[in-house]
Amino acid sequence: MRFLWIFGWLGCLVWHAQAQQAAPRRILVFTKTAGYHHASIPDGVKAIQQLAAQHQIEMDTTTDAGMFRMPELQRYAAIIFLNTTGNLFDSLQQQAFQQYIRQGGGYLGIHAAADCEYDWPWYGQLVGAYFKSHPAVQKARLWIQLDPRFPELEALPHPWIRRDEWYNWRIPPAQSQVHVLVTLDESSYTGGENGDYHPVVWYHDFDGGRAFYMEFGHTSESYSEPAFLQLLQAGLQYAMGEK
Repeated sequence: MRFLWIFGWLGCLVWHAQAQQAAPRRILVFTKTAGYHHASIPDGVKAIQQLAAQHQIEMDTTTDAGMFRMPELQRYAAIIFLNTTGNLFDSLQQQAFQQYIRQGGGYLGIHAAADCEYDWPWYGQLVGAYFKSHPAVQKARLWIQLDPRFPELEALPHPWIRRDEWYNWRIPPAQSQVHVLVTLDESSYTGGENGDYHPVVWYHDFDGGRAFYMEFGHTSESYSEPAFLQLLQAGLQYAMGEK
C-alpha cells in the first residue's frame, strides 16, 4: 500500500508539472484612459501583439476595468498597463489586482502607467514613481546601467540617444527599493526637474510579485524602434517570471 501511495503521489506531481508546462503563457494588455489618451496606444498594442506571437504568448487586450477580478486575473502571467491614465478602478477592482500581485503576478508599466491611480498609494509603490510634469517631446541622452539579470542591456547604445516625452517625477524611486536600468541625462535636453538622479527604466520584486516600468512610449515611433522593443521584451520576460 505504501508503494502504491508513493507511486500515486509521484504520478500527481508529474501530471501537475506537465499541465503547467502545457498551459499557454497569456498576458493582458490594459489600455483604459480616464485622462489624456495617447494616440500611440494602437501602435503599442500592435507591437506587443507581434512580440507575443514571436514568443508563443497568448494575449488579451482590454479597456474594461471590470476584468480586474479574481480568479479571472489568475489566467495571466503578466498584466501590461499601456499608457493608462486617470482613476482606473473601483475599490473591489483594486483589491483584486492587489491580490493578483500578492499571489505572484507580474506588472509591466509603459509610459503613462505612472500617470494614474494617484489616490492609491499601493499602486504608486508598485510602479515606483508618479508622474509630475513633462517638457516638449525632444531628443535626450540616456545612460545604461548594466545588470547581470538583463544581459540585453549590453546590446543597447552607450549612450543611448532617443526622442520621446520625458517625465519628471513627483519623487524618483528610491535606489534602495528598485533596480535602475536606464537613467536620463538632464544636461542633454530642456525641462528636466529631477537632477542628477533621473531614472526612467527600473524593476523590483514587490509585495509577492514583480514590477517592471519603462518611461518610454509616448510617441508612435517608439513602437517600431528595435532597441525599445528589445527592452520591452526583456521587461515582459521579467514581469512573467522568466528572468
